[in-house]
Amino acid sequence: MTKTLEKKDSLFMNLLKSTGAVLIGLVTIFVISLGTDQILHVLNVYPPWGEPMFDNGLNALALSYRLPYGVLGSYITAYFAPKNPMRHALILGGIGFILSTLGAIGAIQYKLGPIWYPIALILSALPSAWLGGKILEKQEGKR
Repeated sequence: MTKTLEKKDSLFMNLLKSTGAVLIGLVTIFVISLGTDQILHVLNVYPPWGEPMFDNGLNALALSYRLPYGVLGSYITAYFAPKNPMRHALILGGIGFILSTLGAIGAIQYKLGPIWYPIALILSALPSAWLGGKILEKQEGKR
C-alpha cells in the first residue's frame, strides 16, 4: 500500500472515529434525558406527553438533570475522540446549541412552556460541553 493511500485510510478512520465519538455522546444525552422524562411522565410528575408544561418548578427539575446529562455526554464524546478531546466535546456542544435553538423556536411558537427553559438550554449547551471536556482533560492529564 502506498503512503498516500495509507494516509487517506488513516484520515478516513479518524473521521469515522470522530463522528462516532460525537454520535455516542449525542445518543447518550438523548437516551438518558428521554428516559428520565418518561419515568417522570409515568409517575405523573410531568403532565402527559404532548401537553404543555408551564410549571416553573417542573421545568427547573428538567433543567436540573439535563445539565449534568449534557456534561456526561460531552465527557463521553471527549473520551472516545481519537485526538483533540475538547474539540470533539465542543462540537457536541455546538450541535446541542443548534438543536436547543430549534427547540426554543418551536416551544415559543407553540407555547409549550415558559420561555426561560429553552433559553437556559441554549445558554448551557457550550458551557456543559466545555465542562465535560475539561473533566476528561483533568483525569487524563490532557492526553
